Amino acid sequence: MRKPLVSTLAAALFGAAALTGIAAAPAVAAADSGQAAAHRGTPSFEGTVALSNCSGSVVKLKHSRASDPALVLSNGHCLQEGMPGAGEVVVDKKTSRDFTLLNADGSDAGKIHSDKIAYATMTDTDISLYETTSTYKEIKKKYGIDALTLDARHPRQGRDITVVSGYWKEKFGCAVDGFAYRLKEADWTWKDSIRYTMACQTKGGTSGSPVIDNRTGKVIGVNNTHNEDGERCTLNNPCEVDKSGNVTVRYLNAYGQQTYLINSCFGRGNQLNLDARRCVLPEPTK
Repeated sequence: MRKPLVSTLAAALFGAAALTGIAAAPAVAAADSGQAAAHRGTPSFEGTVALSNCSGSVVKLKHSRASDPALVLSNGHCLQEGMPGAGEVVVDKKTSRDFTLLNADGSDAGKIHSDKIAYATMTDTDISLYETTSTYKEIKKKYGIDALTLDARHPRQGRDITVVSGYWKEKFGCAVDGFAYRLKEADWTWKDSIRYTMACQTKGGTSGSPVIDNRTGKVIGVNNTHNEDGERCTLNNPCEVDKSGNVTVRYLNAYGQQTYLINSCFGRGNQLNLDARRCVLPEPTK
């Protein structure tokens, strides 16, 4: 596993890094299906953000209102404080972090700030959610930027998707190839991960990028890992484990973590509620 980018572009990022000499996918997404083109087409950069070491996006949930504090979605391994260990869950932790908000064309719109990590973990999934000091309404008024919407439904196999990196201001287009029952990398295990088709060759800095369904324009996942060397279940080399325990290594395949389940764990005011009836996100150890 490679730690997040710190100060140099050459530094490799855990899970979303590409080997030297492996070209990233073009900065344009794969062609949409006829239905996709009729609805949204290739997603823009609007609502995405650049972190100091990763990518992310401003997202709204099922119960989010314009007056609620906006949430920024990224990976758990992108925390400034360091990557959470296996079994570790971070909840309502004070922080101070700025995000560069992007316009639709990829230009910088301005900065938004967070003083709290609402939730972060690398157990079962690899996500972080920052609560910002701005509401959705304030961001819209100041920058003209709308938040992306988290799809409340499980992603669909075969759908065209785009991984939109705010860090690199690049897009990677492919499709949902399938789902890994368990995806294991070193000490971490993730459930029901999204496997991309091979056209999405992500690279360092793309971790935390929203995975967007081209047809709906909604976020179905967050980009997080890539098998770099063809190794089995090691750092930077995730492997798939099926229900029977059989292990499959898919050299150069990239993956993302599903995000629909986040909706059930946040209620009114975008406040975290891990005790909600349908919430299945891991809880902190008591």
